[in-house]
Amino acid sequence: QVRLVESGGGLVQAGDSLRLSCVASGRTSRSYTWAWFRQAPGKEREFVAIMRSTNITIYSDSVAGRFTVAIDNAENTLYLQMSSLKPEDTAAYYCAFEPAYVPIYNTPRTYEYWGQGTQVTVSS
Repeated sequence: QVRLVESGGGLVQAGDSLRLSCVASGRTSRSYTWAWFRQAPGKEREFVAIMRSTNITIYSDSVAGRFTVAIDNAENTLYLQMSSLKPEDTAAYYCAFEPAYVPIYNTPRTYEYWGQGTQVTVSS
């Protein structure tokens, strides 16, 4: 069983930066995929970024160049560094984990384990 706990959300102004964290417990797999998704009110959960166990990262077009995903394996923590935030980035952000390589990485149903979410609100 894997438990994920996010933190770091908050209210910021457009152009600001914010770093989200996701701490995992119970993770034991040599091959895995971490992901960040977000969900705005009334919208479907949207793919943001992934990091594979090979350290390959993939970003959605809407955040590429502004967001960076990183991992601290010693601390079992996934990070999402968000820069140049825009009001349209406002959403609840969720980390997800799948203890395997996932060819289809941008679909929520791919992932078995989810955090509880952390709210990011960007004011204009």
